[in-house]
Amino acid sequence: MNSPKRYTITAALPYTNGPIHIGHLAGVYVPADIFARYQRMQGKDVVFVCGSDEHGVPITIKAKKEGVSPQDVVDKYHKIIKQSFEDFGISFDNYSRTSAKIHHKTASEFFKKLYDAGKFTEETTQQFYDEKAEQFLADRFVVGTCPKCGFDGSYGDQCEKCGTSHNATDLINPKSAITGAIPTLKETKHWFLPLDQYEGWLKEWILEGHKKDWKPNVYGQVKSWIDDGLRPRAVTRDLDWGIPVPVDGAEGKVLYVWFDAPIGYISSTKEWAEKTGRDWEPYWKDEDTKLLHFIGKDNIVFHCIIFPAMLKAEGGFILPDNVPANEFLNLEGNKLSTSKNWAVWLHEYLEEFPKQQDVLRYTLTANAPETKDNDFTWKDFQARNNNELVAIFGNFINRVVVLTNKYYDGIVPKPGNFSEVDEQTLTELKAYPAVIASSIDRYRFREAQAELMNVARLGNKYLADEEPWKLIKTDEDRVKTIMYVALQIASALASLCEPFLPFTSQKLKSMLDYGRSTSEAVINMSGVVFGEGVEENEWEQISAGKELLEPGHAIGEAELLFSKIEDEQIQKQLDKLEATKAANIADNKKAESQKEIATFEEFSKMDLRVGTIVKAEKMAKANKLLVLKVDTGLDVRTIVSGIAESFKPEDIVGKKVTVLVNLAPRKLRGVESEGMILMTENAEGKLVFLNPDEDGVKNGTVIT
Repeated sequence: MNSPKRYTITAALPYTNGPIHIGHLAGVYVPADIFARYQRMQGKDVVFVCGSDEHGVPITIKAKKEGVSPQDVVDKYHKIIKQSFEDFGISFDNYSRTSAKIHHKTASEFFKKLYDAGKFTEETTQQFYDEKAEQFLADRFVVGTCPKCGFDGSYGDQCEKCGTSHNATDLINPKSAITGAIPTLKETKHWFLPLDQYEGWLKEWILEGHKKDWKPNVYGQVKSWIDDGLRPRAVTRDLDWGIPVPVDGAEGKVLYVWFDAPIGYISSTKEWAEKTGRDWEPYWKDEDTKLLHFIGKDNIVFHCIIFPAMLKAEGGFILPDNVPANEFLNLEGNKLSTSKNWAVWLHEYLEEFPKQQDVLRYTLTANAPETKDNDFTWKDFQARNNNELVAIFGNFINRVVVLTNKYYDGIVPKPGNFSEVDEQTLTELKAYPAVIASSIDRYRFREAQAELMNVARLGNKYLADEEPWKLIKTDEDRVKTIMYVALQIASALASLCEPFLPFTSQKLKSMLDYGRSTSEAVINMSGVVFGEGVEENEWEQISAGKELLEPGHAIGEAELLFSKIEDEQIQKQLDKLEATKAANIADNKKAESQKEIATFEEFSKMDLRVGTIVKAEKMAKANKLLVLKVDTGLDVRTIVSGIAESFKPEDIVGKKVTVLVNLAPRKLRGVESEGMILMTENAEGKLVFLNPDEDGVKNGTVIT
């Protein structure tokens, strides 16, 4: 599809169990907003939708922890999230929520249509059950050790460390996230979407149809999933929070959140259509529409396999043209963590850096995790602002506006003859819209923004080389031409920067009194169809070399586009993070609550012995796992241990350790592990061995 009639752009629905942080912005919302704004500027018919995902298990976990109802939690965070997006300038045409009546109706009808058409299979399966809580445990209510990479904080449906999807029953040492108890298995009935029946179609549609145009990280993860073989996926859950399953015999069951949530894109579009008097169906059912999902890498499988299979089963919807997922953003070298408060929260940023939305947008785009995980640091944030936005972009605009007001009372001068340098500069300017557009169309937003800054560099170099402040004394006519050219570059910047720096664009256009005004309705969510009523495409004007500011046009007074960020402001943010780190260390020092009482008979079954590590090596393609050979005094056995991030293999050979030798063998990534090394964490959160006294203690000594 080369030139679609319209675009339906979706951004991943954020869970309403906490506010928005910079990881969400860098991975999903800023790139989606850049793309939507750019397409509107080209006069395209765009609907850009999102909404709060309010039925996920994390919401119920949060509610239990806070002693409130799930509705209280979602109401609180939906308000914070929606306001933060508005204040930050994410230009959704509609931001909805999955607790809305229109969503419940849409999701229920979608399920019922597939149910009536016989698209689901009904199965009675064994599911984890928490006897203490007296409830079945949905996938996210079960945590344990990932069977693939050994990460000990994996959820029941997916490991956030390696990205592998699995069933809760695949976890090693599973426990309930509600009570900490070891769950039992209990029979329950659910409906499944038989993904295995769509495997052949998915191979043709994705592996053959999108090999060249989907990002390598997206294509690679989807191919791996398909190559492993697809299995039926449950679309219902035993929960009391969510959309009730709309069929008889489904009491106490709700739609599984990953069936419910993506339908939220459709219901949000319906809600937008009702508000604006538009027809929603062409945006989801017309083949002349390009459907795009902007997501993070943890949502790739659901948007590239499960949701397309749902749409295919329903039969009346178009399929996504592209799913430009990003990797993860870290903060000061560490993984962002909501639970540990290791994050830069958007609503707090907006309070502490008022009217500096574009500085954060710029920094996050410059460090966008488009092909690999990337890092946000406050020092880099400061440097990007001071050395690039202030010193390059802002400096050029300030020079142009100040000199125009000084020399010509703010009136654009009439140029004389153009020199070779003038012609070359204007020719270079004409090329930039196509260059930037090419990068945006390929979802390379970091590259596109870098080219935008090259326009500002072009203007700075032109002024620095031509030195109008010197020539004004000897050649006034020449200065008129120089300032005319500089003003054309400045007005081009005002248009070209709009997708990336919308507040800056608005301010600059107001200063120059140039072009289509970027009103508050454009900056905020309003339901405005941006492509309509635009008489001229400013980017095309620039490409064609048309005069952007005519001689005689009056501009306004100079205002600073960007302000320098001082060391004190950055130190305040670093101190806040240090305080968070100290609080997390203090929490780690607190003793965990006592586990269930174990009888003497249960404890006596554990055979703990002293052993020595005689060989250690890293497991291939597993960052966390070491394969150890341990002399237990009984034998030399293989033990797979998830300690590779804490110890080098060569440093632990010869180390005496405490070993649980009668643990049932378990395969980890094809290697059978025949025991467990006992470890703990110190005050800094680092793994340490529970070492026996090495003097005179022989291998095989029983620990009693």
